Amino acid sequence: MTDADTPDETRCKVGRLIVTYDLQEMGAHLERRWTGAGEERASLRTLADEFNRQLLRVALANAGHNPVEQDVTTTYEVLTDDDVSEGARTQKRLELSRDGVDVDSLLGDFVSHQAVHTYLRRYRGAERESDAADQIESDVETLRRLQARTGSVTADAVERSASTERIDVGEFDVLVNVRVLCQDCGADYEAVELLERGGCDCESDRRSTQS
Repeated sequence: MTDADTPDETRCKVGRLIVTYDLQEMGAHLERRWTGAGEERASLRTLADEFNRQLLRVALANAGHNPVEQDVTTTYEVLTDDDVSEGARTQKRLELSRDGVDVDSLLGDFVSHQAVHTYLRRYRGAERESDAADQIESDVETLRRLQARTGSVTADAVERSASTERIDVGEFDVLVNVRVLCQDCGADYEAVELLERGGCDCESDRRSTQS
């Protein structure tokens, strides 16, 4: 492939951020983790989280901080986890702003798993053999989007009714919890957890019974 045929990685979001945040090794890291085998292989969602945590780490360093890994992980979860209350998220954003971090700019730089996929396939030419894990990842993403949408619609409905005094409610959080109950073994799991763990314990229970 000639230089003229080589895609300009800075034309996509991930590629631009790699340059902006001076993360020269990140492209190869993402490709290796996505196309790797065994424990080295990671989902696009995991890679997006890894990339975003690296952006957060650089932003904190540029603001004069030297955070340990646990601090970065905890801060990232507060900023992005759907289960975190809006109050806790707002407090963390205020703390980061006081520490010199441009929070709005940072959050705008966070990438989705789709952006990582576009970068790897279109701009690095990476290929990955399809497997069962890919389908599970897609199903998990679908469930998460539906749950987030349900939570958003519910919150809007409650706030609208409260603002017009049709209902009386204080500060509130909306929790969307879809669960799966296995009628064979009686196990009860949150739907996404069941998919990510590879099922319930029915099979291991059967092996124990047979032995």
